[in-house]
Amino acid sequence: MLPALTIPVTRPRAAGSLLEHIGNTPLLSLERIAEEYPGVEIFGKAEFFNPGGSVKDRPALNMIVEGEKCGALTADKILLDSTSGNTGIAYAMIGAARGYKVKLCLPSNASPERKRMLKAYGAEIVFTDPGEGSDGAIRRCREIYSANPELYFYPDQYSNPANWKAHYGTTGVEILQQTERRITHFVAALGTSGTFMGVTRRLREEKPEVKCISAQPESGFHGLEGLKHMPTAIVPAIYDPELADENLWIDTEDAYTMVRRAAREEGLLIGISSGANLVAARKIARRIYPAMLWTLDEPVVPGISSDDQRLSRRMLSIPCDMRYDDRTITFVAEQIAQFANEFYGMLPADYQSAA
Repeated sequence: MLPALTIPVTRPRAAGSLLEHIGNTPLLSLERIAEEYPGVEIFGKAEFFNPGGSVKDRPALNMIVEGEKCGALTADKILLDSTSGNTGIAYAMIGAARGYKVKLCLPSNASPERKRMLKAYGAEIVFTDPGEGSDGAIRRCREIYSANPELYFYPDQYSNPANWKAHYGTTGVEILQQTERRITHFVAALGTSGTFMGVTRRLREEKPEVKCISAQPESGFHGLEGLKHMPTAIVPAIYDPELADENLWIDTEDAYTMVRRAAREEGLLIGISSGANLVAARKIARRIYPAMLWTLDEPVVPGISSDDQRLSRRMLSIPCDMRYDDRTITFVAEQIAQFANEFYGMLPADYQSAA
């Protein structure tokens, strides 16, 4: 039976500029996604409430503000960086709001909606080899900057400490407040790694017993747009592999399946990286649930909001962006076609001719 609905009381934010509404996003309980694991609560940080539609608004704003403070970003400079989409959209939005020109290196297989949004904000786009993914965009961006460094402000989101510090100062603080410090696990997939690095460092200081789990595509050849397989990719300078308690490897098809499940079971249209986050969160939930009842090598796992009469509860938090488009359906169609071609190729010659 579904729980009774409580009509929320409207509490509008105070009037302010567009950029003042970056951050302070809600934390959503994903009850149906977690319902097969009683006692485990999964929450998604609804970063699609940011003006640019993703968690990347936070680091983009922080990198721009820090660039202004140190004098590296001035009115005559063009903001230049590489992106897989969301950070670029955030740059373009903030650039439009603050009067900066923006030039972005983007893999040409980025989704059509991302390309349209970047153009709508007035950004100049340099398309790069889709086979090289975000690494190809990074290399092209470095070439452009090296040829004329005086023309550009190059924040370099993969190397800029202002990236992870944005999450240390805001996202991590919000998660602790919104969970009333009951959080036991934090899960985030790795792209620049800024979200994971910043939130984890905050949690390490405020509540060190929280388990922080990173997630990555299971191979270098994957369809998880914006995410990095660190063993085969250009590793971001801000990434510290020692910070995670554990890393989980995510299958592309599983992430796409979870995107559809979130839409149909929770009413949430999320992006592929958020789908990967949910896959990782459910892997942890699957492990936690039986441990709450019985474990082979330890007594009952202690709970943070339990008493003698009640199962201990676990709270997992993940970032969620809304960047959903028809690529999900296209991906499934491509997989079916690939399987059909492979199956056809295995048939004997006489069967092929008959077909």
